[in-house]
Amino acid sequence: MDLSKATFWGFKRENGRIGVRNHVIILPVDDLSNAAAEAVANNIKGAMALPHPYGRLQFGADLDLHFRTLIGTGSNPNVAAVVVIGIEDGWTKRIVDGIAATGKPVTGFGIEGHGDHETIHRASKVAREYVQWASEKRREERPLKDLWVSTKCGESDTTSGCGANPTVGNAFDKLYPHGTTLVFGETSEITGGEMLVAERCRTPEVREKFMFMFNRYQDMINRWKVDDLSESQPTKGNIAGGLTTIEEKALGNIQKIGRKCLVDGVIDKAEAPTYPGLWFMDSSSAAAEMVTLCAASGYTVHFFPTGQGNVIGNPILPVIKICANPKTVRTMGEHVDVDVSGLLRKEMNPDQAGDALLECMFRTANGRLTAAEALGHREFVLTRLFESA
Repeated sequence: MDLSKATFWGFKRENGRIGVRNHVIILPVDDLSNAAAEAVANNIKGAMALPHPYGRLQFGADLDLHFRTLIGTGSNPNVAAVVVIGIEDGWTKRIVDGIAATGKPVTGFGIEGHGDHETIHRASKVAREYVQWASEKRREERPLKDLWVSTKCGESDTTSGCGANPTVGNAFDKLYPHGTTLVFGETSEITGGEMLVAERCRTPEVREKFMFMFNRYQDMINRWKVDDLSESQPTKGNIAGGLTTIEEKALGNIQKIGRKCLVDGVIDKAEAPTYPGLWFMDSSSAAAEMVTLCAASGYTVHFFPTGQGNVIGNPILPVIKICANPKTVRTMGEHVDVDVSGLLRKEMNPDQAGDALLECMFRTANGRLTAAEALGHREFVLTRLFESA
C-alpha cells in the first residue's frame, strides 16, 4: 500500500489536533458524581457519560495520575466538548482548567451546595448546547501524519504472535516513515524480551528511560515479594492458548512494533507524546486500563490484536480488533474487524494482512464504526497506583 499521499477525514480541534470522532462527554470527577453524569447523558441524546469508581481520598502520584487521565480523556481530539461534574468545586475546576488549556469548550459543575437535581438541570442545559454545536462540525481532509495510532493486545494465544501481532507490526512499519505518532506499552508483558526493546531505542537517553520504567515495574513486583506472576502473567487463557511462559508471551507482544520502527521516546501513564514517532508508554497490561491510558494520551485510533477473543472497547477511542485464530473468527466473529486467519492457512502474506489492517484503519478514521462501537462496548477503566487515604 502506497501511503505517500494518503489522507483521512477528521475533525480539526481548537489546538490543531485532529479527531476521528465527535463526542460530547459528561465526565464525572469521582464515583459520587456518576449518577448525575449518567442522568445528564440520559436527558441529552448525543451526550455520553464516562462513569468510573474512583476519585475520593486519592493522594500523591495516584491522584496526579487520576487528574492526568481525566484531563487527557477530555482533551482527546475525538472529543468535541466536555461537561465535568464533581462532588466539590476545587477538583472539578482543576480538571476543567486542564481541558480548557486545549481551547476545547468545557464547563464544570460541583454538586455540593446544589444537590443532584439542580446540578443535573444546569449541566443538561449546557450539554444540550454542546451537542447541537458539535453536530455542525464537519470533517476535513488531513494528511496521514495527523493520525495518532496506539496498540495493545489481549487474550493472546499462539496465533497472536504468529499472525495478529505481526500484522500490527507490518502496519506500524508502513505508518512509521510518514510522520505518524505511534505507541505501545504493557510493561509486564515484555518481561523476558525487554532487551529486544532496549536495543531498538533510538538514543542512549531513550534506552535509559525505557529501562528505568521497566525496572520500576520489576521493583514493584519485588517489593510485594512476588516470585512469579502466576495466574496473571501469563493468564490461564494464555496458557490454554499455548503460551506457557511470560517470555513466550513477550516475544509475541513485541511483534507489534514491527521490524523497522525505532523507539523514539518513553512516556509515563497517560502522558502525551511531544513529537512524532514510536513511543513506549509504561502501562498496565489489563486491556481496558491500557486502552483508557492510550485515549488519555491523545491517541485517536487503536489496533487490538487478539487470539482467543477479547470484547474490549472504549467510549472515545475506536478499537480495531485483529484476529488470526480461525476458531475465534468463527465463534466470536461479531467482535473481529480484521480477519487475518488466512496467514495461518497461507492464503495471505504479511504485507496483505498489514494492508487489510490499514484499509480498515482508514475506514474507521473516516467514520465507520468498529465492531466494539457497534456492539456498545465502552469500557473506561482508570489505573490505580495504590490505595486511598
